[in-house]
Amino acid sequence: MFKDLPISDQWDELGMHLDVPYVPTHESVVKAMLQLADVDANDVLYDLGSGDGRIPVAAALDHGARAIGVEIDSGRVKLAETYAQQMGVEHQVAFIQHDLFDVDFSPATVVTMYLLHTVNLELRPRLLSELRPGTRIVSHAFDMGDWKADRKIAFKSDALYLWIVPAQVAGNWEWQAADGTRYRVELQQRYQKLMGELWINDQAAELQAALLWGDLVELVVHDDQSYGPESIVMHYRDEQMVVVGEYLRGAVVRWAA
Repeated sequence: MFKDLPISDQWDELGMHLDVPYVPTHESVVKAMLQLADVDANDVLYDLGSGDGRIPVAAALDHGARAIGVEIDSGRVKLAETYAQQMGVEHQVAFIQHDLFDVDFSPATVVTMYLLHTVNLELRPRLLSELRPGTRIVSHAFDMGDWKADRKIAFKSDALYLWIVPAQVAGNWEWQAADGTRYRVELQQRYQKLMGELWINDQAAELQAALLWGDLVELVVHDDQSYGPESIVMHYRDEQMVVVGEYLRGAVVRWAA
């Protein structure tokens, strides 16, 4: 697919004065990044530092996604727009000439990056606070420090990293089952890692595990009344959670005073 790009524009010295030097992403890496993010036609993909546009165009052409490329170099923005037109996806793809540190990427469901480690770390607070829980982030070659990836795969001489933006669920939560049983859980959080304590009818109970995957929380609980552990799966939305698993389905979980 990328053979249609002008060869003279693939390797040059443009952009070396910028925060991230321009290095085109190989076609096989682009394919693997989009597969790792599980991109489909329901997604809005933002490619930060989009260069010649190959990742947004591939997202639209091969996965049916809408895609936005963010690139500060005007020459590469024009090249990317021409490439999208050549591939017939200009109605699905847009390119923004903008500093990636200032652009609003909050509409994204997928973010792709081939930046530098220091740039990833500088972007990390915004990625965590401005993207919706469940948004997938894929980085080629560079990680995000102590925010460990949910998946890491070796690819050629580099690695690809996937993060699922976690909901911010730290704090005290309480809910009540249909039979009147009262639950309260106190959660501590570091990125997607959870720890906590559980009370049932104001009596301490065993919280065997607390797991977070985007906007889904799973609590594995055990109390003296049960034959074995029960899994409570909750969906976080609008600062409350609703139980979606079979056990206690439909119960509304709210912040505790």
